[in-house]
Amino acid sequence: MGKVTGFMEFTRETPERRPVAERINDWFEIYQDFPEEKLRTQGARCMDCGVPFCHTGCPVTNIIPDWNDLVYRGRWREASRILHSTNNFPEFTGRICPAPCEAACVLGINEPPVTIKNIEKAIVDRAWDEGWVKPEPPSTKTGKRVAVIGSGPAGLAAAQQLARAGHDVTVFEKADRIGGLLRYGIPNFKMEKHLIDRRIKQMSAEGVEFVVNAHVGVSVAVADLRRQYDALVLAGGAEQPRDLKVPGRELKGVHFAMDFLPQGNRRALGDIVPESEAILATGKRVVIIGGGDTGADCLGTSHRQKALSVTQFELLPMPPEQRSPSTPWPLWPMQLRVESSHEEGGIREWSVSTVAFSGDAEGNVKKLHAIRVGPPPKFEAIAGSEFEMDADLVLLAMGFTGPVRGGLIEQLGIELDQRGNVNAGANWMTSVEGVFAAGDVRRGQSLVVWAIAEGRKCARAVDEFLMGSSELAA
Repeated sequence: MGKVTGFMEFTRETPERRPVAERINDWFEIYQDFPEEKLRTQGARCMDCGVPFCHTGCPVTNIIPDWNDLVYRGRWREASRILHSTNNFPEFTGRICPAPCEAACVLGINEPPVTIKNIEKAIVDRAWDEGWVKPEPPSTKTGKRVAVIGSGPAGLAAAQQLARAGHDVTVFEKADRIGGLLRYGIPNFKMEKHLIDRRIKQMSAEGVEFVVNAHVGVSVAVADLRRQYDALVLAGGAEQPRDLKVPGRELKGVHFAMDFLPQGNRRALGDIVPESEAILATGKRVVIIGGGDTGADCLGTSHRQKALSVTQFELLPMPPEQRSPSTPWPLWPMQLRVESSHEEGGIREWSVSTVAFSGDAEGNVKKLHAIRVGPPPKFEAIAGSEFEMDADLVLLAMGFTGPVRGGLIEQLGIELDQRGNVNAGANWMTSVEGVFAAGDVRRGQSLVVWAIAEGRKCARAVDEFLMGSSELAA
């Protein structure tokens, strides 16, 4: 602990966001640079607790106090080494993780917590800029072959760990680019895609082979992979969206969020989306159903596409602005969160249940019909609170129910748990020997940081299965 009184001397500071009028006219990341001097003082705020609860909050168990102190001391390269020892992709989590570590920070009991997420991002960005991040190919090869199905954060983490253990790893991705949710689900204004590309280049140099446009169970035979590989890792995510089965759902203009967001990312990457398939918010009255991160991403994307108006519905009541007594420290706090997209405009409506859509003679959605509801768990409709709202585009952002059940999972005959996710126990193996699972396909929809943690743990389990033991960190 380099600055014993740092938490008393310095207040919490975070990077400023670019002006709204500027950022809604482009797809670049929204945060401005943060001076190194301020980063070091933020690192000094860490109290190096005897029991660092930030570890409890971090799914990858980052060694946070150590690299906070190293940043304060200006020893950035050492900080990068320690950061990468627990997290394969800190440039992803440093941008899009909600930072449960900060919610668990001991300083946060009485003061604003340490800016852990921002320091993490600064460390890894500095490491890339300085050329410290290099391929780490294995010194020896095992002769074992592993197929990783899915190239989201869980699949990439598992693949990198297994390649570094000396196995021949091939990643199969059904889309035309590697990255999964990171590539097509997260808007550019939250995380620019060159960050993925440079990691893919690093992993390729470590021996990982990537195959795109390869939909296992559809265009790639499952039986062939079983014959050709010693182990399979399922990391296809939880892609089955939660639907809203109300009258008018079939109208044109009512779409899942994950049909809308990937198109925005493709346009930002320079792809041409055929007009017949285009889902655009431009000039439209947009209603987003779902108040979580995906809904906020739809909101920010709609602003950049110049929607006429945007309204976001949430079934739950508006949470308090400060931590609720029902979620005391070090639990993840129930409190109001204002994302960058909310700063940019739009209306947030709470305790609203959508009951129907209505349209015009051509089958286009034109109105949304809703009612106010009471608190959970009953969400009872409040008599007389019915209302309707004009809508040309409705985006369903209500989360995901689990992995897609058909295709790969069905052909393998894998057992599912009670929630409909792939059932993989403590050894990460499914009911089919040699077939493992990690990430949202196993745990259900979750955070990118959880996916990375699961990919690392699964890789260790696969290594143990293939070799009898493993020295991989998990």
